[in-house]
Amino acid sequence: MRHISRASWHVAVLQARQECTGGFLIPYLVMLIAEGMPLLYLELAVGQRMRQGSIGAWKIISPYLCGVGVASVVVSFFLSMYYNVINAWAFWYLFHSFQDPLPWATCPLNSNRTGYEEECEKTSSTQYFWYRQTLNISPSLEASGSVQWEQALCLTLAWLVVYLCILRGTASTGKVVYVTASLPYCVLIIYLIRGLTLHGAVNGLIYMFTPKLEQLLNPKTWISAATQIFFSLGLGFGSLIAFASYNEPSNNCERHAIIVSLINSTTSVFASIVTFSIYGFKATFNYESCINKVILLLLNAFDLEEGSLTADNLNEMKDYLMATYPQEYAQLAPQIKNCSLEAELDTAVQGTGLAFIVYSEAIKNMEVPQLYSVLYFFMLLMLGIGSMLGNTAAILTPLTDSKVIASRFPKEVISGVVCFINCIIGLIFTMEAGNYWFDIFNDYAATLSLLLIVLVETIAVCYIYGIRRFEKDLYTMIGRKPNWYWKIMWAFVSPLLIISLFIFYLTDYILTGTLQYQAWDATQVKELWVWAFFKKSFLSSCKDTSFLPNYTVPQNGLLKVSSWSQGNPLILWIGKTGEI
Repeated sequence: MRHISRASWHVAVLQARQECTGGFLIPYLVMLIAEGMPLLYLELAVGQRMRQGSIGAWKIISPYLCGVGVASVVVSFFLSMYYNVINAWAFWYLFHSFQDPLPWATCPLNSNRTGYEEECEKTSSTQYFWYRQTLNISPSLEASGSVQWEQALCLTLAWLVVYLCILRGTASTGKVVYVTASLPYCVLIIYLIRGLTLHGAVNGLIYMFTPKLEQLLNPKTWISAATQIFFSLGLGFGSLIAFASYNEPSNNCERHAIIVSLINSTTSVFASIVTFSIYGFKATFNYESCINKVILLLLNAFDLEEGSLTADNLNEMKDYLMATYPQEYAQLAPQIKNCSLEAELDTAVQGTGLAFIVYSEAIKNMEVPQLYSVLYFFMLLMLGIGSMLGNTAAILTPLTDSKVIASRFPKEVISGVVCFINCIIGLIFTMEAGNYWFDIFNDYAATLSLLLIVLVETIAVCYIYGIRRFEKDLYTMIGRKPNWYWKIMWAFVSPLLIISLFIFYLTDYILTGTLQYQAWDATQVKELWVWAFFKKSFLSSCKDTSFLPNYTVPQNGLLKVSSWSQGNPLILWIGKTGEI
């Protein structure tokens, strides 16, 4: 059930981006067959056979492989440091969901109460609530700012909930996960029914399932598919080995690996359908609003008869007006937006605050928005807590397996110390620049590390421990040896595929050259110089830079940015090309 929780959570929050369209499903299915199921079976079998957490299990296989378990614990620790801040945001939005109207439904009044906040007017009420009232985000990574006490309290609450769930140790965590993974299904079904009845939902589903074959040639798509499989199944984190160590020795882990993989992938697709139906509604709403604004602008400017301009004949009328009134139309042209449903759909699936901005935008336009807001953020909270229980279990099991630690401290103390340390470090992500650090950790804390960990695991089992010896262990546990599919995947296909992904990842990382990140500018800036001082190994590049302005970075590594208006995305360049 924990794997199902991860699937929904990762799709809903982190992976529902531009890659997750029709062209993404093919790499996803390939990774499921070649990586997901075989490696899930392998980790479950290792944990069930060795009866130890990640460190102890690999130490039994070979004393020299103790570092594999340590690496899994470190990655899980990194993930726990920043992942629970999403639960803090979910708590924050959940608490505000009981207000009428919703606080992100409209822009707040300015200090003089003579109009709306300028920053909000130039963006949107949902973006303003996310960037200003939730994150109070700084204009750059350098301006770290202070800790936001509201978010710090929400983060403390999130860690307190996690601690109470794991209070009695890893063995009791499974019971809690049944609740945190089951309840969101009810909410997803409610949202599916509501989402499919929304105007424009079909546009989102068409966008999702329309194949974009050019994505198959992009290594990033395959890396994203592998990351989605690794995260949703929990491969390489050590949590699978930790949970499997509590199984009965005769438990049929092969059957469980197949069932969990299929249910996990079905849940991912199911959650994506719900997500993209909401995206379709939001994009269609924005597209039609844009069309209506253009029509109103043209009707007033050229004193046209009402009803003469419609969405169907808008392009023809624009051509007619341009030819008939060239000077008047030229003066009006900067105000005429190019409305595009495809562009709205592309925009709808980008950004770090995706699950909070896009969904809150759609929710505020629904009937009884408070109800759907409470349901949605409660679902995110349940899924997030379920994921965090798995992350903390991967850390706690090796610690409680250690005789030195377990003999001196009870499980409650060990769990409390782990949660406390993570909570203190996690305060970094509640600072004004915390969202930038969140993006950095999200891009670099796990992906490359998981590839290396899983690669070493497959090589260790097949070529150090020995695949024939592993076959005998499986025969002892479940009464039959693995068939040719499992052996071919473990010994050849999975390692080669992981090596290929690793090469793709490093090649893309090296060839990226100048790295950049998107920041939120809250002030009126006339002229700005940005100096980059962070090294490439610590900073992430944007997933998709096609929407960014095409600026040239000077040789000294500085970028001059002119005439930025309040609320616009501010692109900060990190260093100069080829030098980092």
